[in-house]
Amino acid sequence: MVDMNLRMHCRMISKGDYASYVLGVDIGGTHTNLGVAGVASGKATLLYSTHFQSQELSSLIPAIRGTLNIGGDRWGIEVKRGCAGGAGPALACRRSRLTNVPWDLDADEIEREFGFDGFYIINDFQAIGYGIDLLGEGDLLQAKAGAPGAGETRAIIGAGTGLGKAILIHEDAGYRPHPSEGGHGDFPLHDDFDLELARSLRGDRKTPLSYEDVLSGRGIEGIYAFLSRRDGGSRRSREIFGAGGKAALISKHRFEDDLCREAFSVYARCYARCAKNFVLDCLATGGLYIAGGIAAKNADIFLSSEFHEEFLKAEKQRSLLERTPIHVILNYDVSLYGACHAATIAAYRNDRPL
Repeated sequence: MVDMNLRMHCRMISKGDYASYVLGVDIGGTHTNLGVAGVASGKATLLYSTHFQSQELSSLIPAIRGTLNIGGDRWGIEVKRGCAGGAGPALACRRSRLTNVPWDLDADEIEREFGFDGFYIINDFQAIGYGIDLLGEGDLLQAKAGAPGAGETRAIIGAGTGLGKAILIHEDAGYRPHPSEGGHGDFPLHDDFDLELARSLRGDRKTPLSYEDVLSGRGIEGIYAFLSRRDGGSRRSREIFGAGGKAALISKHRFEDDLCREAFSVYARCYARCAKNFVLDCLATGGLYIAGGIAAKNADIFLSSEFHEEFLKAEKQRSLLERTPIHVILNYDVSLYGACHAATIAAYRNDRPL
C-alpha cells in the first residue's frame, strides 16, 4: 500500500454546489499530487488534494483510484474528466514518457480504467501556465519591477528535481501555455570559473552540461561539493556530505555558513543567466514567472544583487530585460490549479487543452 497524504482546500463540500468535477494531476520527479475540483460557471475550485512520493508509485492508476475513492465515499462526487501535467514531452495530449519517473502516462489507459469522458496529458510547466492567472495576490513575490505591455509574451521557468520551462502566448481568450524542453539545453560558460565548475559537475560523463544539471537540487549539491574541494570545506561540510537531503541543508545553513552562502550565490548567478537567455529567446517582456520548490523556499535569492546583475548583463538588449518584470510563485498548488483549469477548458471546448 502506497502512502497517501490528504489535504483539504475547501472547508465545506456540498455536491449540489457544482455542475461537474474534474481531476488535476501534477507529476514531478519527487512528488506526485492529485486534486479534485468542483466546476461551476466554467470555473474550477480545488476541493481536496492527495500527495504521493513519485518513486513509490509503479503507475498513476493507484494514485487516481485512491484520490477518487475519497470524493466518492465522503461526498458522492463523480469525476468524469481530468488532466495530468508531467515532467516530460506530451504527445498529442495522449502519452508522455516522463523524464524523472520510471513510469509513463497513457491517457487511453486511464480513460478505460476509470470510465472518464476525457483525460488529457500536458507538460508540467504547461499546467503551471494554466494556473498563473488563478493565483491570488499573496501567491506571488515580485522580485523585479518592470513595464510590460498588454498581451506581451510571458515565460515560466522553475527548478526542482529537474528544470522546466514554458512560454505563454496571448490569444483572444487569454494566455495559452506552450511546452518547452529547454531545461535540457547546454549550459553556457563565461569564464575559467565556469569551466572548472562545469568539469566538476559533469564528472566522467561525455555529454554536455545542461541547464538542468546546474539548476536542479543536485546542481546545488554539485556546486557546494566543487566549492568545498576548491576552498577546503567548512565546519558544516561533514554534516552536509553525510546527509541524504544535501540541497536542503545547504539552503538551511546559507545565512550562517560562508561556503553554503557562496554556493547559493553561484546558484543565483547561474539561475539568472538561464532566465535571461529564456526571456531573450522568446521575447518574454510580459513577465518571467519563476516556479518550483527551490524558488519558493529560497525566494530571497531572486532579490539579490547577484541575480539582478547577471540577469541584466546584455550588451545590446538590456532595455528589454529592464522592462521585464520577474515574479516568484510562492503557492506550490499552482500546478493543480492549472491542471484542473485545463481539464475544465477541455470539457467546455470538447477538445484537448492544447
